[in-house]
Amino acid sequence: MKHIVVLMDGAADEPILKLGNMTPLEYAHTPNIDMLAPYSQIGRVKTIPEGCAKGSDTANLSVLGYNPKEFYFGRSPLEALSMGVSLKETDVTFRTNVVTLSEEEAYENKIILDHSADEISTEEARELIEAVQKELGDKVRTFYPGVSYRHLLVWDKGSTEVNLIPPHDILDQRIAAYKPQGAGSDLIWEMMKKSYNVLNNHPINEARRKKGLKPANSIWIWGEGTKPMLPLFEEKYDVKGAVISAVDLIKGIGIGAGMTSIDVEGATGNVHTNYKGKADAAIKWLIDEDKDFVYVHLEGPDECGHRNELDNKIKAIEYIDQKIIKPIIDALENRSIPYKMLVVPDHPTPLRLRTHTGDPVPFMIYESGSKLVNKDNRYTENFAGSTDYYIEEGHTLMDVFLSK
Repeated sequence: MKHIVVLMDGAADEPILKLGNMTPLEYAHTPNIDMLAPYSQIGRVKTIPEGCAKGSDTANLSVLGYNPKEFYFGRSPLEALSMGVSLKETDVTFRTNVVTLSEEEAYENKIILDHSADEISTEEARELIEAVQKELGDKVRTFYPGVSYRHLLVWDKGSTEVNLIPPHDILDQRIAAYKPQGAGSDLIWEMMKKSYNVLNNHPINEARRKKGLKPANSIWIWGEGTKPMLPLFEEKYDVKGAVISAVDLIKGIGIGAGMTSIDVEGATGNVHTNYKGKADAAIKWLIDEDKDFVYVHLEGPDECGHRNELDNKIKAIEYIDQKIIKPIIDALENRSIPYKMLVVPDHPTPLRLRTHTGDPVPFMIYESGSKLVNKDNRYTENFAGSTDYYIEEGHTLMDVFLSK
């Protein structure tokens, strides 16, 4: 039996008047999901326990079967694993975004315009982070370039006793009200302020302005954590697993759990990712390499939610249905290979809010050869909420999915 998780990051949403009070998931044209739904178990799962951060780190740990209340070490150390950064026991890591701030005011009064600087390219961002490292890095604090706007700060003997706000939570707001608080916060704020002077007139940003793109004119430090220790996924579930993702967070969770992280050229973490490459990689892992489990992570719906891009969020969901789900099930069906597929978001990212919530999300579990469950089944937030199938502890969903 092959097992496939299709993780539609941030796909769950709220009813939208423009869509006739449907959600993007309800409105999207998803013929392949619709074909599987009548033969599937459909319900809701709470992936983010009460009191835990409403983030992809918490939620994806849950979906992969790890209780965040027991195995949460912070977001950034998982990203460090993916980036190949070796951590000491004394290291504290921080996610470091390159963001777009307004330019006219003093730093304290600036407004955060974009948490991703128009989804800056990895190549451009690398030059900017290298400039930040040259000016602000030292023997204690080191900046490492990552993918697109997502980067890393490693601070030897840093503190996790800080209160740092994710930039996507405060879009279009003045940053003065969200200054870092706690141990080492003054230095964190100082580094962020100084980064503006390093980046605002950097040649990369001057070129971006000429192209009509937002400049990545400041760093934003958040997501603190320490070296993670996760039980091995294979020992936990007796399956040989892989993760396929464009983002270091998901790769890092997989690597930390002893899974294989499969890199796909052209995977971007947005609506325009290399869907075919991801589907082909999943098929190769399951069929050509005869492995048991693959976790295909698609970031596009989440990024569109943060950017309040309704049409693109719908398009991202449709692409997942057509370019990920269809080729995978076709490849397995054509070879008469039995399989189970779990389709689930990690958390909602409502367009109205432009950030994550901790609300339950709809899930669908399909097993090949299943008899009709309910001809009226639909994979939507509304239908899932109308069923009696609710999983309160999200980390137990994987036990349900992998059960014989």
